[in-house]
Amino acid sequence: MTQPQAVQRILVIRLGALGDFVQSFGPFQAIRAAHPQAFITLLTTQPFVDLARLSPWFDAVETDQRPAWSNLPALLKLRQSLRSYDRIYDLQTSSRTARYFVLAGRPASWCGHVGHGPLRHDNRWRNDMHTGPRQRDQLRRAGIADVPVPDVSWLAERGPHLDRPYALIVPGASPHRPAKRWPVRRYAELAARLESRGLLPVVVGGRGETPLADIIRQACPQALDLTGQTTLPELAGLAGRAQVAVGNDTGPMHLAALMGCPSVVLFSADSNPSLTAPLGRVPGQVCVLSVQDLATLSVNRVAAALSCRH
Repeated sequence: MTQPQAVQRILVIRLGALGDFVQSFGPFQAIRAAHPQAFITLLTTQPFVDLARLSPWFDAVETDQRPAWSNLPALLKLRQSLRSYDRIYDLQTSSRTARYFVLAGRPASWCGHVGHGPLRHDNRWRNDMHTGPRQRDQLRRAGIADVPVPDVSWLAERGPHLDRPYALIVPGASPHRPAKRWPVRRYAELAARLESRGLLPVVVGGRGETPLADIIRQACPQALDLTGQTTLPELAGLAGRAQVAVGNDTGPMHLAALMGCPSVVLFSADSNPSLTAPLGRVPGQVCVLSVQDLATLSVNRVAAALSCRH
């Protein structure tokens, strides 16, 4: 195991998506703790810049412009930037960042999935590991043994404060992966049941999920539609104050889990919870309901799982 060194300039790479970004909060905090005197820069994509700048872990945040491999001036600029760091922690570990490793000059100080240096994550089973344990193992091999549950108190008070107990509903998911979505009319029926139990249904997501919120509100007019109306930090604070959250395998459910919200997450065969399920702060906080086809998942079963958490 390589021990952390007194490096001066560190780059952390985490580009997305939201669920993966959220699951890197623990590693972000661990890297900061291991290098308290270093100047640490995060390279990420535009959707996560504001969230990263609010965090206590980085001295600077840069946006990855994702230059085309044919754009020589942009690649030379990126190459110069990558070669200015004493150490790079690649938490993205993708084909793109493998090319960034080449641009950086294949440094031995690169902590990632490529190269032959002492910081390489050479666990042959890494692609079969859940994101959280995989990143912990990667940092352990780089000399960072302690990756605790991250402190998210800096997000706790953000977003709207509602005047009654509420449940978050996350009916969306990647538009190009419709099999990841539980039928919206079942969310509508569930919302009505939650309202009858004294919980205000609050529908969240991006602006693209507003039509889903409209369908839910047709069945449950009391539901509050906040789709497209919260930033990621505001959504985090809102989730942290919710009684429960229920939704598909999508980024906001990872954020709710990280904020400590009791959560029920719905998985189809389109994704593998053993690799990507949201991680809670304590055992039993997150319940995963996994079925081959979400169209076969009943409202009764989801409602029962929520009842166990509220």
